[in-house]
Amino acid sequence: MTLFRKCFGEFIGTFMLVFVGTATVVVGKADPLAIGLAFGLTVTIMDLAVGHGALSNGLFNPAVTVAMAINKRITWKDSIFFIISQFIGAIIASFFVGVFGKALKVPAGSYGQTDFSEISAGMAFGFETLITFLFIFVIIMATSKKYGSGALASFAIGLVLALLIIVALNLTGGSLNPARSFGPAIFAGGTALSHYWVYLCAPIVGGVLAAFVTRFLGSEEEI
Repeated sequence: MTLFRKCFGEFIGTFMLVFVGTATVVVGKADPLAIGLAFGLTVTIMDLAVGHGALSNGLFNPAVTVAMAINKRITWKDSIFFIISQFIGAIIASFFVGVFGKALKVPAGSYGQTDFSEISAGMAFGFETLITFLFIFVIIMATSKKYGSGALASFAIGLVLALLIIVALNLTGGSLNPARSFGPAIFAGGTALSHYWVYLCAPIVGGVLAAFVTRFLGSEEEI
């Protein structure tokens, strides 16, 4: 039952992240500032709502989940179930975004998908790796026993996500999260789907790098 509750927490947290964030793009037709804040504030809200151990670990992102497993904050067995829950949450969220977008008669294929057209795949890969590294570095350090900021960690995590997405929107769309990109991509198809390998692999690489760098800096040491 405890594992089921944690998986549900990961599911609902990822659902909320993808639904609010991409609906802000598709339904709200917002500017970069609003889009960044939509994703960032949603992470903060859901982390405060379900991300403090009793219901969820507040990961909502397969790259974060892998990093936490490397740093032994969660088990690899649990991480598999969390990742599955995150992908399911993202898929269902994208389905609803499509339904409401269609009701507003937005252009077909609009799901708030991440993609890149102005830069090469190699540049997109490097950029997504970098911003995911920075994002997960903040997550791990802000939630560590030695360096953590307690209740303020949720706000730090949401704020850095918002800032990084604002920076990234015109380059790669600012994924930093394989599940966030997968949900929209499978419905949108096209280059969003064919380019998905970048949004799957680059965040994982960034997360792995962040895990090892933060461990070197003492993130897993006791106070």
